Amino acid sequence: NWLFNHNHRGAEASAMLYSIIETARANGLTPFDYIEHCLEQLSSPNCDLNSLLPWHVNLSKA
Repeated sequence: NWLFNHNHRGAEASAMLYSIIETARANGLTPFDYIEHCLEQLSSPNCDLNSLLPWHVNLSKA
């Protein structure tokens, strides 16, 4: 909802988040689980950013 972005930086942040969410959906991932996975991986040292792309992530719980 773009009406609630009070400045340019807020609009850019919203656009990035919406892009992440929609890309996760397009790749068959649950957006919440995907973002949670990314945040967990980004907090570890030597995180490989390429492995966090939604088409490389497998969130199935075995």
